[in-house]
Amino acid sequence: MTASVFSLSGSAIEPPVWLPMALHSGWELLAVYPLALAAVIILVGLTIAVIGRASVLHWGGKLTSRTSSELDEQLLRIAANVAALLLTYASLAVAVQVIGFSERVEQIILRILMSLLILRLMTSGMRACRVALGLLGTLRDRFKIIEERTMPLFDLIGTIGIVGLAAYALLMVWNINPTAWLASAGVVGIAVGFAARDTLANLFAGFFIIADAPYKLGDYIVLETGERGEITKVGIRSTRMLTRDDVEITVPNSAMANAMVYNESGGKWTKFRIRLKVGVAYGSDVDQVVELLEQIATDHERVCATPTPRVRMRGFGDSSLDFELLCWVNQPSERGLVSHELYMKIYKSLGAAGVEIPFPQRDVWMRQTPPD
Repeated sequence: MTASVFSLSGSAIEPPVWLPMALHSGWELLAVYPLALAAVIILVGLTIAVIGRASVLHWGGKLTSRTSSELDEQLLRIAANVAALLLTYASLAVAVQVIGFSERVEQIILRILMSLLILRLMTSGMRACRVALGLLGTLRDRFKIIEERTMPLFDLIGTIGIVGLAAYALLMVWNINPTAWLASAGVVGIAVGFAARDTLANLFAGFFIIADAPYKLGDYIVLETGERGEITKVGIRSTRMLTRDDVEITVPNSAMANAMVYNESGGKWTKFRIRLKVGVAYGSDVDQVVELLEQIATDHERVCATPTPRVRMRGFGDSSLDFELLCWVNQPSERGLVSHELYMKIYKSLGAAGVEIPFPQRDVWMRQTPPD
């Protein structure tokens, strides 16, 4: 896999061509003792790696200190660690070649080292991908597509790409032809596709939900089945919502994608409109009723001033004049409490104003049957 960068001269190892001439004498002195030379190479490599990492963090930190985000500092730390890792691996590879193992043993050791390096780079790459996505997400003006709702999608795509590259590199390190493995993976993929149809349907539905964004974290939605709650997590496989009873419901994404979802937090703003139906007796002063209901809603501290509360007369009922009070609250979660408080205030205020609230009444007439 890796060709030797040294040549043998008798029992000594000639210095590599990239070594400065000033260090050739020291190399030739230690070349008589391969283990000592290998230890010195590893020590020097680790020292350079530590110094290089500290230098990158120091000078790079001066640049990242000008920004308010901590993500660029995390990305700089990952890059410094990767650079130190590469220097460490290079020193270990040189040390293995200096020791003088047989060609077979040397190749196995170098392949093991390369495999460990690839796995370590894979984990660092996945972390760097997440940090980079977070950093791009803060630049709303340039990268509007990367935001909280689309972050899982790009994270998954990046992870799959990095793992795929790492797997291909490992196969190449061990001289394994990837063509046969790809063909086998295709057959296995077909079998897995049939066995996990529901799971794959949920995954693809999760992609579409994240891309289309019919709802997002914090939205209040109502399902066709009547469940109402706040979205707490939009995952690749399922969506979780917390009801007003503090019960978490997990709904598969395939069901969410094919169902009608009422998003109470959607529209031009997150405000939620409350409709309160009020009936008053025939003969009441309708102008007084409208003014009273509007004033009650306006005086409530949780009712939004914009749009302004309004009252509409909806019709003539069997025993009442039907009105409807329309007002807005900032969040859908406030609907229940504000409705309760408004109903209480309306009942007291109508009673104090002498406005009757009718209720259905029935007169029952008893007929007496004459005796035979």
